[in-house]
Parts: sequence; C-alpha cells; structure tokens
Amino acid sequence: MSEGSATTLDPVQQSKLDIARQKKETGDQAFKNGDLKAALWSYHESLMYLRGLNTTATQATSGQEGSKNPEIEGLLEKIYANQSACHLKQQNWKRALETAEQALKKNEKNYKAMFRKGKALGELGYFEKCEKTLREVIEKSPEDAPGVEAELERLRVLEKERERVANQKFKGFLLNKEKSEKALGIDTPSAPAPASQSASITEVVEETS
Repeated sequence: MSEGSATTLDPVQQSKLDIARQKKETGDQAFKNGDLKAALWSYHESLMYLRGLNTTATQATSGQEGSKNPEIEGLLEKIYANQSACHLKQQNWKRALETAEQALKKNEKNYKAMFRKGKALGELGYFEKCEKTLREVIEKSPEDAPGVEAELERLRVLEKERERVANQKFKGFLLNKEKSEKALGIDTPSAPAPASQSASITEVVEETS
C-alpha cells in the first residue's frame, strides 16, 4: 500500500481495507485451487469490508467531496473482475456479465473484464454485442488478440448452432401446421431445411487479477 493512500484512512478504515485485501487474496488462492464457491465467498466478504469506505476516505487530501480512494477503487475493480471469472467457470452467464460490467465501471481499460463481458454476452445469445465487445478487446489489447479471436470464433459457431436449432424447431412447427391443414383439405408449402454447421474450440482459461 502506498503512503499517499494511507494518509486518507483513519485507523478503523485502514483495518477494514487490510482485511478486505486479505479476503481478496484468499479468494484468489481458492480460485487457483479450483474451489469457486470458496473464492466467491471470500470475494463477497472482501466487498462487505470495502462497502462505504469511499464515502469519507479521501476528502482530507483531495478537498473534493465525493472523491475516491484509488487503492480502494483498484481493489473493487479486481474483485468484480475475478468474480466474473468465477461465474464464467460456473456457466452463470448473467452474473458473469453483471460483475464484468461492474469492474469496467471502475476501469474501462480492464481488458480481462471486457473479455469476460463479451464472452458472457455470447453465451447469453447476444452475439452482435458480444462481437462488438471482443473486437474492442482485440483493437485495444493486441497482445491478447489470438486468444480473443479463437473465443470469438467459438461463440460464432455456437450462435450458428442456436440458429440451426431454432430453424429446425420452426420447420417442425410448419410441418405440423401443414399436416393439420392437409387434414382439412388445405395445401401449404413446407419451408426449406437450413444447412447445419458444427465445430469445437478449446476453451480460453483466464486467471484472476
């Protein structure tokens, strides 16, 4: 912890920050050990200790009401990003998206969080938003481009498979409708079958911040 940030905290606040940091580190270790439930619990505890610290922590040095302590903000950003990583591994796409967006509110240049947001959007079926987000990661973080491109291709294949299944269901609906109408003496042309497509790609594994 830097000396500058230490001067903004009273002893009670500093104690809470220290405990929050320890909880976050415990969560990181649990994540590395594959214990996602324990990791999420430790991150949750860390957030509880951080709650409310920024309301008064930095006014003494900045002189600006409502200013934020950069150390607290950085810790919050990493916790939210790491929660998103846990939720992705649990295939809890909605929570993965929500926590990634919370991390990005703290730092719009957190490209791990941006990647996780894009992945969650793709898994939820919002492929256009997913592609836009992942293209932004590729543009702004070129060193990550190969892995992001691979994930984008995997999600594109997933989206096409969703479309194929949806088209099959719609075709089945039309066929059933046609049979019913023929039974009533009404002829109805059937819809053409869509082409099928499938592929697989190795899952991108992300580490916590």
